[in-house]
Order: sequence, then C-alpha cells, then structure tokens
Amino acid sequence: MSFKNYGLSAELLRAINDQGYTNPTPIQQKAIPLILTGKDVVAGAQTGTGKTAGFTLPLLQRLSKTSNTKGKSPIRALIITPTRELAAQVNESINKYGSHLPLKSKAIYGGVKINPQKAQLRMGVDILVSTPGRLRDHIGQNSVDLSKIEIFVLDEADRMLDMGFIHDIRSILAVLPSKSSRQNLLFSATFSKEINQLAEGLLNLPERIQVDQLNSITELVEHLVYPVDKQRKRELLSHRIGWLNWSKVLVFTRTKHGANRLAQQLERDGLKSSAIHSNKSQGARNRALREFKTGSLRVLVATDIAARGLDIDQLPFVVNYDLPNVPEDYIHRIGRTGRAGNKGMAVSLVCMEEKNLLDDIEKLLKQKIPKEILEGYEPNFDVFLGQKNKSKHKQRYFKKRKGSRAM
Repeated sequence: MSFKNYGLSAELLRAINDQGYTNPTPIQQKAIPLILTGKDVVAGAQTGTGKTAGFTLPLLQRLSKTSNTKGKSPIRALIITPTRELAAQVNESINKYGSHLPLKSKAIYGGVKINPQKAQLRMGVDILVSTPGRLRDHIGQNSVDLSKIEIFVLDEADRMLDMGFIHDIRSILAVLPSKSSRQNLLFSATFSKEINQLAEGLLNLPERIQVDQLNSITELVEHLVYPVDKQRKRELLSHRIGWLNWSKVLVFTRTKHGANRLAQQLERDGLKSSAIHSNKSQGARNRALREFKTGSLRVLVATDIAARGLDIDQLPFVVNYDLPNVPEDYIHRIGRTGRAGNKGMAVSLVCMEEKNLLDDIEKLLKQKIPKEILEGYEPNFDVFLGQKNKSKHKQRYFKKRKGSRAM
C-alpha cells in the first residue's frame, strides 16, 4: 500500500515525500479513505501509530479542493487537543503536509498572551488547532468565528475527559454549525463508557476504526519494574541512568512539586535535568523540550500533562517514577517511546504503597510485567508481595539479571 493509492493531490504527495514517508501505517490505511469520503469517523489506535497524519492528510485534501486564495479565509476546520504541546505538534504536522498548499493553519493555547492570537485570527485562518480553555477565552471575547466549520476533529478524546474538559467541549460544540452539516472525527487511544457517550452525541452514523486491541501496548517497548522502597527511588534512578549511560530519559511524576524536586535532585547527582508541568510558563516548557530533543538535556521530568503531547524522535527511555493513579495513563505515558518503528524501554520504580496500582496496570494489560531486583536496593519483599515466607514465589515473581549490582 502506498499513499498514491488514495488519490491524494500532487502537492500532498510531494510533502509526504519531503518527510521521507512512503507507506501508510495501519491507522492511516483505514482512516484516510474513510475521511476522504466525508464520513464521520471514531478511531482508536495506540499513541505513536501515525494517527495525526491519518486525519491531517485527508483534511488538507478536502479543504484544498475549495480553498479561498483571495481575501480573508474563514475557519473551515477546527482541531481540539488536550495540551499545548499537542496543539503545537498537530499544527506543525499540518504545516509540513500542507507546505505546498495555499492553506493557513494556526495553533492557539493558554500560557501566552491572547492579543497576538487575536491579531492572527483577524488575518484569516483556514485550520485552527486549539486547546479547549483558550478557545473558550476567544469565544467569550468574540475574537473567533466558528460558524463556517466544515470539519471538526476531537483528538485524544480520552485524555480530554481525564483532564476535566468536558464542559469546555460542550460549550465549543454549542457555537459550531449543526453536527449534520459538518464532518466529525474523534480519535482516542483508549475508550470508556464516557468516550462512547461523547461519540454518540458528536458523530453522525460514524464509521468505527480500531487498529489495535483496546488498551494494548506496542511490542516495540520492553517493560520492566524495579521494586524499591519509596525513599530510595531517586537514588536508584540516578544509578540506572549513570551506570547504564541512559540518555534522553523522560520521567513521569505524580505531582508538579514532585517533578521540580526530582529534577533538582538529579541535577545535584550530575545529571542535567529539567521539569515541565502546567505551572511552568510556556516559554520555559518550550525551552526544556527543545533542549531535551537536541540532547543537551539528559532527563526531562514531567507530570501527565506531557503524556500525550510530546513527539520526540527516537526517545529510548520512559520512567514511571510514580505509578499513575489511573491504569490507562500507563499506556499514555509509555506511548512516548517505541514510536515509528523504534524500540524503547518503559521502566517503573514501584514501592510497596504502589503495589495495588501495579496490579491494576497488569490487569488492564492482561499480562505480568517483568520485575528485577537490584542488589543493594532490595525492598521489603514480604510486604511488597503481601505474603510471608514464600521464597519460591519470590523467585518466580522477580527476575534477577546479570550486571544488576549496585555501583
């Protein structure tokens, strides 16, 4: 299968070739022809499978057929994403694939001044990518006109609901043209009853696409758990990064304060680190992400705000310093690695207080994650396992490896 099989314009095929792509991914194979027909689509696919191009390419194709080359362009396509980073990433993809088309795209999000965004919107935009909160700000200040929307995309819908954006989404839907007069696309990495209810209210007789088993994980990622006492997590993490010479390590913590503290501690350990979360200015977040992508920053510590919005080439390591409270977030986090055919490793540091969270994750994945004990970092086994004097069980449950000794 080739992108040429879909009847995409010469301009789009040229842009695809510029990016070095030749064959579509499974989600693209299913989504592109359906979206080109104008049908509503609800699609589920693991993060990192190329779903952004799956809706961006047919969206550009459809809009380019009737593009306005003169005068101010009305907003004809609206894409809603949960985070600033993801909005910027989607807009970047649109600009890449639409580089040879006369279509203008703009990303708007919070954390930056709103007046420059207003000025850009007044100049005319064909495709608007936005986070829910900032779009509501513009709607409230009458600085955006959504009455001409032809295509509406809700990206990472499950994360949107997790972050409490359902009321914002409903407010945005209220000012759009009726759902029967626009094409509606909903993409989500995981599905729940709430997501299905949202889809029912948003979509018109949609086609359903599911290229991966729900809540599945890519085989390109190796998973490993280090059982460790809570107070020794930072020490073990520094040891692994230094001893095994890891670079480009994305570390997830549960709280913003925890992210700041861990980044500072890793810096003191000689590992160049920075933290990103919602309390950081957009400039600081962009700077940290830029340094991390170029390799000048070795460790990026993040809260779950980064679980969906980061697209980092060849990210080899994701570390769950704290396990997520919601097991589906484990899938979102590790989806940052093992992308575009590259292998990755997902490491979780698990203390006894998180044993139930680990059980929930393994239940969701329908598989046990290998455990490895590092000599010198052994936790209280009986407490961790919830059993006493079961040495044979310990040997089966944990996996020892060569070279796992402390420094």
